[in-house]
Amino acid sequence: MAEETTQVTGAESSEVESNRQLIKAGRDKGPLALLGAFCRLSGPGWLQSAITLGGGSLSSSLYLGVLAGTALLWLQPVAMIIGVIMLSAISYVVLSTGERPFRAINRHVSPVLGWGWLIATMMANIVWSLPQFSLATDALKRNLFSGSLGKMAETPGNVACVVICAVAATIVVFLYDKGQRGAKVCDIILKVMVAVIVLSFFGVVIKLSAKGGLNWGKILAGFIPNLGMLSSPSKDMMADISQVIPSCQDYWKNIVVSQQRGVMVAAAATAVGINMTFLLPYSMLRRGWDRDFRGMAIFDLATGLFVPFILVVSCVVMVAGAQFHTKPVAGFLGEVDEAGQKIEASKGHAKTFNANLRGRARAGLEGEERLQVATLEVVANGKDAGAAAVAKSKIDAILAPHIAALPEVDRRLAATLITRNAFDLANSLAPLTGKMFSHYVFGIGVVGMAVSSIIILMLINGFVICEILDRPPSGKVYLWGCMMPLLGVLGPFIWTGKTKFWLAVPTSNIAFVFLPFAYLAFAFLLNSKKLLGDAMPRGKSRFIWNILVWPSALLATVGAIWKLWSGLGMLGMQLLGAALILTLAVHSKRGDDKGGAEA
Repeated sequence: MAEETTQVTGAESSEVESNRQLIKAGRDKGPLALLGAFCRLSGPGWLQSAITLGGGSLSSSLYLGVLAGTALLWLQPVAMIIGVIMLSAISYVVLSTGERPFRAINRHVSPVLGWGWLIATMMANIVWSLPQFSLATDALKRNLFSGSLGKMAETPGNVACVVICAVAATIVVFLYDKGQRGAKVCDIILKVMVAVIVLSFFGVVIKLSAKGGLNWGKILAGFIPNLGMLSSPSKDMMADISQVIPSCQDYWKNIVVSQQRGVMVAAAATAVGINMTFLLPYSMLRRGWDRDFRGMAIFDLATGLFVPFILVVSCVVMVAGAQFHTKPVAGFLGEVDEAGQKIEASKGHAKTFNANLRGRARAGLEGEERLQVATLEVVANGKDAGAAAVAKSKIDAILAPHIAALPEVDRRLAATLITRNAFDLANSLAPLTGKMFSHYVFGIGVVGMAVSSIIILMLINGFVICEILDRPPSGKVYLWGCMMPLLGVLGPFIWTGKTKFWLAVPTSNIAFVFLPFAYLAFAFLLNSKKLLGDAMPRGKSRFIWNILVWPSALLATVGAIWKLWSGLGMLGMQLLGAALILTLAVHSKRGDDKGGAEA
């Protein structure tokens, strides 16, 4: 049986003690000296930053800007504040006890929550690796090496890209497994990656601002929370929708609101994902941190996680809002390039544009035609392939003249609501920043995001597998666990399509449903006297912790329930009910066996 705490020995133990003395000396000398000590020792926060600044954050920020401009700039900072609160609570519990959290949750809260947390984390690690490899492949082929990798046949080009990313990530993971020194090298590499990401997107904003492309008044107003965005489009988008005939305005409004809600949930989920709640405690225990490092841990989260995240996602939202919000994709309204040639839209964009127009024409049908199309759609969705093909053909014949007669405002909205990718964003900046700057700097930032996320997903999965097998988080077992997320190399082959960024949004929504497992478990642990003993917060401190932690956990729970209901309806509620019944049954059984279980 493995030890319940993760120990460091020999030279590593000596280094931990040296770090402890550095913190104590800094505390004795005053705030500036303590700040210097914290800056020297920071690490786990940067690991968190490396994973949260990935494909999910980038895609969510991109679509927030496309759909709402700068009106939703407040969303990700609020979600991250909640995340930092919960991660701070996790660090307090783990550093106060030194106990591996999976075991602690199983003993002091519920095995259902413990195993749910662990399994959901492993699922998230593997699923999330797919869009990261797709994202990196897209950026390598389109932005950084369009002249070489971009010109290769699709399959060989994709293979070359995923091999490059997989080898780079594996090297860093092996360094991390080399103990304290390896972890230090890993920290430096990840800090450099995060710095490149921050500077890349920050540079784009500076360039755009210098050209007068940003409205700073609107940007500052966008940081003020506005929950009305859950039920209505932005003011600028509504200005366009209001020009559509009144009977069909709801069609466009519903599309915008539906996409907006999905991206808002995805943005909240990617701020702090469930696998981040697993990474933090185990990475701290691996370093030998304990009670003396609790203040250090909170500082690390605030600087290494919160600051880079807010800078990057805000920059992406600003750029996407300035370039795309209420602006149609070129190629559908007769646009021409600098040479006067008509711009041709891509096939992927054309498919979305036509689908939007088709839906708008369908919404405008009246009387007999409306009834006829509704009847044909039943057949078109049936199992008889022959009859379905005939029905679809008849629907097309009915809709064709209505699509042709749609006014420009509808066509403009159809082109505006086309999903974009990294290539579109970089391409749109070319007139402002120069083609080389836009593609190479943006591409470096995107690849840095994806590869750093792959590295962290691998590290987390190593911890997960070691917990399942009850083994120390190092050596061959740990490394084999780290290799599992490399299944993500299948991403570019499994998840095809021109808009790979959009793949990150549904993945984020799935991960969000699992987040309350971790939040609720650690909220209970924070109040467990049996686990924390004299370290349990008391009096004013306990009140402050709980007034911060419980609303955060409940908000995540409400969001997950809403997502289950909107995505799965009654099935989602039945799955939730089954999970609650199982939790209560296990809790009751433990109470019978032990004469009362701790809540």
